[in-house]
Amino acid sequence: MIDTEGDCAEWTFAAEPGSVRSARHAVRGALGSWGLDAAVGDLAVLLVSELVTNSLRYASGPIGVRLAVTHPDGDLAHPERDLTHSGRGLTHPDGDLSLVGDPPADHPPHTPGLLVEVSDPLPDPPTERSAGPDDEGGRGLQLVACSARRWGTRRGKSGKTVWFELALPG
Repeated sequence: MIDTEGDCAEWTFAAEPGSVRSARHAVRGALGSWGLDAAVGDLAVLLVSELVTNSLRYASGPIGVRLAVTHPDGDLAHPERDLTHSGRGLTHPDGDLSLVGDPPADHPPHTPGLLVEVSDPLPDPPTERSAGPDDEGGRGLQLVACSARRWGTRRGKSGKTVWFELALPG
């Protein structure tokens, strides 16, 4: 673990097959220590597993995973927090951002959420594919899109981040 502070945790994993298992274990441990709902935890672990697998498949450098509980009072960082809106769309100070799902009506969100980010050094955004019934891959982003309150990608100085937010009960 790189950092853990309150309701935020961050890790970096090597780009090797065992990292998917390590990421699942780390996320499950952090969410359990925070006492979050088991169903939300199971879903977060599944989606992290999919995104880390995608990073392993296409990138060759370290993979970052970050979790943060977002509160209605706006205490913790949120990917949209620093967004500005213009006639051209949404922009982020760290680079281009693609937002999927309902854009935030205002800042911060009205209900608590779990923000999850998976970063890798490949600058290209992921491509959502339509997997056939017999395809062994191509469903990761579909799972994220169907399960998350909102999700998106953003480019950073040295790669990209795919993020999603899950609603938390309460």
